[in-house]
Amino acid sequence: MKINARIMVAAAAAVMAAACSAPKSEIDRKVDDLLAQMTLHEKVGQMNQLSGGAWLAEQAAKGEVGSILNCVDPVEINAVQKAAVEQSRLGIPILVSRDVIHGFRTIFPIPIGLAATFDPALMLEFGKIAAREYRALGLATALSPQVDLATEPRWNRFHATMSEDPTLAADMARAYCDGFQTSYGDDVLERNFWGRPKSGWGKGSVNAMVKHWPGGGPCEAGRDAHLGFGKFAVYPGDNFEMHKIPFVEGAFKLREGTEKAAAVMPYYTIAYNQTSENVANGFNREIIGEMLRDQAGYDGVVCTDWAITQKYIHTGEHLGKPWGVEHLSEAERHYKVIMAGCDQFGGNNEKQPIIDAYAMGVEEHGEDWMRARMERSAYRLLLNIFRVGLFENPYLDAEASEAVVGNPEYMNKGFEAQKKSVVMVKNKGGVLPLKDCSDLKVYVPHQYRPAYLDFWKSKQEEVNNDPIEDALIEKYFGSRAESAQDADIAIVFIDSPDGGFGYSREAYDKGEFPYEPISLQYSDYTAEHAREHSIAGGDPYEDFTDRSYKGRSVKTLNVSDMTAVQQTRAAMGDKPVIVVATVLNPFVMSEIEPYADAIFLTFYTQNQIIMEFMTGAGEPSGLLPMQMPADMQTVEEQFEDVPMDMKCYVDSEGNTYDFAFGLNWSGVINDWRVEKYGR
Repeated sequence: MKINARIMVAAAAAVMAAACSAPKSEIDRKVDDLLAQMTLHEKVGQMNQLSGGAWLAEQAAKGEVGSILNCVDPVEINAVQKAAVEQSRLGIPILVSRDVIHGFRTIFPIPIGLAATFDPALMLEFGKIAAREYRALGLATALSPQVDLATEPRWNRFHATMSEDPTLAADMARAYCDGFQTSYGDDVLERNFWGRPKSGWGKGSVNAMVKHWPGGGPCEAGRDAHLGFGKFAVYPGDNFEMHKIPFVEGAFKLREGTEKAAAVMPYYTIAYNQTSENVANGFNREIIGEMLRDQAGYDGVVCTDWAITQKYIHTGEHLGKPWGVEHLSEAERHYKVIMAGCDQFGGNNEKQPIIDAYAMGVEEHGEDWMRARMERSAYRLLLNIFRVGLFENPYLDAEASEAVVGNPEYMNKGFEAQKKSVVMVKNKGGVLPLKDCSDLKVYVPHQYRPAYLDFWKSKQEEVNNDPIEDALIEKYFGSRAESAQDADIAIVFIDSPDGGFGYSREAYDKGEFPYEPISLQYSDYTAEHAREHSIAGGDPYEDFTDRSYKGRSVKTLNVSDMTAVQQTRAAMGDKPVIVVATVLNPFVMSEIEPYADAIFLTFYTQNQIIMEFMTGAGEPSGLLPMQMPADMQTVEEQFEDVPMDMKCYVDSEGNTYDFAFGLNWSGVINDWRVEKYGR
């Protein structure tokens, strides 16, 4: 579908500007009153989002903690809140934040799986349930949703997006934020003269921090910007503006009463050659101050991604991420972030660099100007505390929490959502659903993965797992077969290929060129069709600027998954082989599809769902929220910033694995979702 991205962004900015001129509410006036009483150090305390728990109580008692992350113990949360509310000078409660991809105990599909439902109403329901569980656990800010357009299929955060289509991603982003942020009934805080809600904010609300402005998806060759080797986002298709659509048309245009996402997080990336300086988004005045604040009319909290001002060692180490400003001191980096228009430092436990940045601002702009600038950030941050009702009750009741989190009603809704996310892409000859299953013997090969160091350099042990328990097989079938020869049917569980992250730490340590391809196929891959020269490059720890890996090779970690499918096919002969793939990224199907009679693509769903589908107790309805590439050549030749520009795989049945394709028992799905979002 064709979209004029620049017109959409401009129209959204006009709407946001009009909204910002509205008179102040009662909550706004309370924020003004509190802000007038705060010291500089108390305002600075609001500007850090600290990682920690009860040990922060002493600092909270000084009124110097505004937000904490990754504390989910009710006792610890209450201890920190008690210190902040009952011991600090002004009694300001603390926002407790968490980044949870698909629920706490109530497990929904991961975001790309929710996108596979193509159903914003289901996303809204997920948001409502997740928000109730958040608040029951004392959490009032979600570091989500991630609405980056998944235009680069190799990106290791592809699975946490809401698809590569801007319209679907915008609709899903809107529904997610509405679900998280909207309070209903007695939970609403502000009402008009007639007792009707004046907004959707209240004691049931969770601030949604939408990320990553202006879109982190187009990372060059799929390398992620958590580390220096992936610092660059590139735009060979000149498609920078489209990546803003999920924000300006989705998260900033809510329908349930809270108007827009409460917070925005820029990504680590440098949007290469899109502004006058190539610095990471959080340091970039044009990207934050002009594009987000002025053009998109956004006046909520902007929180940096984690540790962007901290120490950096080299391109392959996960520490600080000061991309483009490596030469600046830590205090200078803080100052540049503030001047760009950001309000809060994610993962920052130190206040002194902010104090130093304040002094720099005073020297450059004067005391009055710099005080006003800091107060603007403190105002936005305090507003997010007031609007979710923490001043009315900052504590949580652990017993009441147990009654809410993971209750049977929520668990059932999560299970039903998982069912709707499963995509069936092949059903040769209508092999499914099976009939008369009670006596069938089922063969399920083990799933093997060797020991390895993951993206974060954590050692993962070798595993050789049975992917499904006997009880589940016996519930739906006769028994487990010990070999393919003894079986009536085989089910092979696999993961999408783990083809690395585009950088070899071993090569770096040896003083060799460290860049290599990311593979979306199982067999060994040599990048014959990669770019001759990289689009972007340059780093203080590299004596070269060309990161091209053309001609270099990489092995896929889980090649054993492909082997299991092919060997099972050979052993089963003409008997049915069903493949169940857990999908994190698109992948080349030619190594799997010819050997399977039926294929299900899942997004962290329970195996019971597959058993139900296979035996006719349910019917798949999911659609592909991505394209499946025909081969690695099309992956290399597609543009990182352009959606749906790959040659798609065509299977033995003549079906093309394109965006919005899926099968049910009747054949190719062609319903309202395909009509609205399909190509």
